[in-house]
Amino acid sequence: MFDLNLIETFKNLSPEFATFLIAMIPVTELRASIPIALVVYELPIWSAILFSVLGDMVPMFFVLIGVEKIYFFISKKSERCKKLFDWFFKRTENKFSGKYAKYGAIALIFFVGVPLPFTGSWSGSVAAFLFRISFYKAFPLIMAGILIAATLVTLITLGFITVF
Repeated sequence: MFDLNLIETFKNLSPEFATFLIAMIPVTELRASIPIALVVYELPIWSAILFSVLGDMVPMFFVLIGVEKIYFFISKKSERCKKLFDWFFKRTENKFSGKYAKYGAIALIFFVGVPLPFTGSWSGSVAAFLFRISFYKAFPLIMAGILIAATLVTLITLGFITVF
């Protein structure tokens, strides 16, 4: 059920700090940290959610701030990369601008809030950059998605919602 290597990696840490770190990992995020915190570490529900949400927030903050800086750094170093990025961003903007204009905020919230692979705060932060959503608008939208995902994962882990 759980990746024993992941649990083994954090065995010498407190359950709270291990939960926090697991939530920071792009592949796991809180989709794994909450079930591990509840089932393996036997943390109280409030503690599992708190440390998972906090752990998921940290990379979101840095990705939202850093992705743009990385783009500009790479663009300055390589004209070829700049042209590729600009082409991709223009294409993305042309393809999705109408959909984002219509569903934007709700789309970002649900993209982050649905606890599936390749959705979550990391992906949502990159999507916010691609759609040129400002940090101040993206941060609360992604936070709302994180809270929805935390609620769903907790309810699934506790058996209140069945997936299959």
